[in-house]
This record gives sequence, structure tokens and C-alpha cells, in this order.
Amino acid sequence: MGWIWLVLGGLFEIGFTTCLRHAEGFRNVPWTLGFLVSVTLSMGLLELASRSIPMGTAYAVWTGIGALGTVLIGIVWFGEAATLVRLLLILGAVACIAGLKLTAGH
Repeated sequence: MGWIWLVLGGLFEIGFTTCLRHAEGFRNVPWTLGFLVSVTLSMGLLELASRSIPMGTAYAVWTGIGALGTVLIGIVWFGEAATLVRLLLILGAVACIAGLKLTAGH
């Protein structure tokens, strides 16, 4: 169950970074509220996951999901660069996250 909480927490991390992009210095109330809800859920789910997954592994996977998702959102919705090198690095990060999952021993 810990891995489910961890993936959900990582998805909410993508949510809070996306909301942060639109919060306009926390002056845009709806996006600020979205940020606050997402960051609270994300951190709470990380805490739940870390009860059954080693904290180092949980944190690395959580930040990896958030970082990768945020990069992909940037590419797909905000027109950020999708160079071959950048895509290969994303693939490498995904491989590292998968490796952490496979070697976690849980």
C-alpha cells in the first residue's frame, strides 16, 4: 500500500508545482489554494508511504515523480524544450526510480 501512497503523493507534487507556476506570488487565490491543498496532500501521502518504505527511497521516488511529471507538463502544456538530450535524461531518471522500487526490498 505504501507504493500506492507514494505514487499518489508524487502526482500531487506535480499538482503543486503546476499550481505554483500560476499562483503569481500567491496573489492568485484559486491557484494558491490549489497549491496549498496539493502540497498538503503530497507531503501527507509521502509520510504515509514512509511508514513502510525506507525514507531515503520514498523521498527519492517522490521527488523523482514530481520532477519528471513537472518536466513533462512543461513540455506538453507550456511549450518547454523537448530536445533529445532532455528526453534521454528523463528516461534515465525513470530508470533510476524503477530501480529504487525494484531494490527497496518491500
